Amino acid sequence: MKVEVLQETLNRGLSIVHPAIQSRNVLQVLGNVLLATDEGRIRLSATDLELGITCWIGAKIEEEGSTTVPFKTFAELIGTLPDSKVNLSLNTDTLLLNIRSGSSTNDVKCIDAQEFPPLPVPDFNDAIFLNVVDFRDMVGQVAFAASSDEARPVLMGVLLKVDGDTVTMAAADGFRLSVRTATLSTPVTSPISVIIPSKALQNLARIASNTEDPIQMVLPKGRGQVVFRVKDVELTSQLIDGTFPDYQQIIPRSFKSRTLLPTASLLKACKQAEIFAREGTNVVRLDIRTKGELTPAEVEISAQSEGTGKNETIVEATVDGGPQLIAFNVKYLREVLEVVKTPNVAIETSAQNAPGVIKPVGDDDFLHVIMPMHLG
Repeated sequence: MKVEVLQETLNRGLSIVHPAIQSRNVLQVLGNVLLATDEGRIRLSATDLELGITCWIGAKIEEEGSTTVPFKTFAELIGTLPDSKVNLSLNTDTLLLNIRSGSSTNDVKCIDAQEFPPLPVPDFNDAIFLNVVDFRDMVGQVAFAASSDEARPVLMGVLLKVDGDTVTMAAADGFRLSVRTATLSTPVTSPISVIIPSKALQNLARIASNTEDPIQMVLPKGRGQVVFRVKDVELTSQLIDGTFPDYQQIIPRSFKSRTLLPTASLLKACKQAEIFAREGTNVVRLDIRTKGELTPAEVEISAQSEGTGKNETIVEATVDGGPQLIAFNVKYLREVLEVVKTPNVAIETSAQNAPGVIKPVGDDDFLHVIMPMHLG
């Protein structure tokens, strides 16, 4: 193999596949990146056997070939090279990859490409096309609510359902639930319901952050995998086997108080409250107060801890219903407010011990449910 590639291009490609490099040293080759020539381009691939990412980058191919290079060494070295051309040349007898750029010459020990686990070569003829802007918004508003508890693997994923022209994502961790819907440009003929690791979706959203190209999704039959393609990148993920909770049963069907607040003001109040709450039980209290017809209602957001002190912020609100005192985990409340994209947000409550529902005002595609905390 002998190729010439721009340092900036190679560096970008390595940053794309980086999340799929195995962090635990189980198999040495999984700590390597596959470097192969492929129809006039370089193909970079990495996998940890659950997540696989392949990226194609432009290059001048002088001699075909492939190898696997230790990712950490290779990426760190490429990052230090001047922003110019990089020449890569593989000695197939010694498995040394010669890396030259400017006055720098380096030889890195490789592992034969035959030892690298094969990644699927899917057929995208029947792919589902997802609008990339909708997809990024959906992942941003849902994936953060997935669990990090390995004892409950199903909750570490995001439920993705496609039915007709509607795509839905939902994630829950036992304390909160996020649900987001969007519309497909082309309806599917058969419904789909799969659980995808939240890590895979977050990495795909990051990869798609600078493109307007649609995302293609396929489910290769009998493999328990999903494959996404966006521009010059393919991401493969193992699906999570199991039954996702019936989240519709978690969503309250009614409320006794609906409070409308400016999103930015409530978010700022929660950030201030979190400074005090995180030293204690992470509780923020919302005291929803109704007043006379000519006087605006208000919400007092407060938190305290013995070691730090006390914080109170009053935010003017519009309240439909009676007064309400309820407490939430301030981190959970702050995180959902950070992904609300409308100027105003609604909080629907029924009782101190009943879940609260967060909804962007004017956007019916997103809702978030938070379990209450004990007021003490």
